[in-house]
Amino acid sequence: MPFMMTNGCKLYYSIVGQGIPILFIHPPLLTHFNFEYQVKELSSSYQIITFDIRGHGRSSSSQQSLTYPLIADDMKRLLDHLNIEKAYICGYSTGGTIALEFLLKYSERAKGAILISGLSEISDWSLRSKIILARTLIRFKARSVLALYISGTNMDTLASFWNMVKEQQNGSAKNIEEYYQYSLSYNCTGQLANIKIPVLLVYGLADQGFFRYAKLLHDKLPHNELKWIPGVKHQIPTKAASELNGFIEQFINAQQEQKENEH
Repeated sequence: MPFMMTNGCKLYYSIVGQGIPILFIHPPLLTHFNFEYQVKELSSSYQIITFDIRGHGRSSSSQQSLTYPLIADDMKRLLDHLNIEKAYICGYSTGGTIALEFLLKYSERAKGAILISGLSEISDWSLRSKIILARTLIRFKARSVLALYISGTNMDTLASFWNMVKEQQNGSAKNIEEYYQYSLSYNCTGQLANIKIPVLLVYGLADQGFFRYAKLLHDKLPHNELKWIPGVKHQIPTKAASELNGFIEQFINAQQEQKENEH
């Protein structure tokens, strides 16, 4: 099982396949396992890198407070550890917000980005209330209840459900709560114009609460492409894996062809 030490924290990661690297980032409480279908389907063409954020899954807990800049630093160190100069950065939900932080902080290490159900801020009360509830459940030692709910909404088979529940049990309640808490205050909307690399935005047409965030990113990111998947809500990596993987492949191939034509 591969691990990397970073500032006293043991970070779990997985690397499968060869070719252009894609680094995936998960939301709070979930783990690298959320991207099992991306690993299975995309690793035949690309190098798929997943990891457990500090205090999640198989990674050790963090004494430092969990913040998006700290996670972005860990991602940069992971790329250094793997001797990868540049990778595509792919974040799901609030993992997409961390992807934006990485692009703002380490743009020279990114070939491009894929944001799945992503957002640059949390500005609607409905989503804020859900995150506050999740944070409260973690704080009052009801993580198992939250884990069952989140695994149930994200996983599409019984085996995947129980595997995800198992992975979630190892995390640090303190760090998971910090991840939720930080998402409530983080806002990089005003800096989106500084992101010059190409970004693929993917959303579910049934995820109406995120239409505002799709529009915001589409309007403010200088180079982006917006894709919608019919009949799916927020949980695209597992509930619409083949459609998502197809969009990722098309996006990366188009970027590579463009670079080849420029030369």
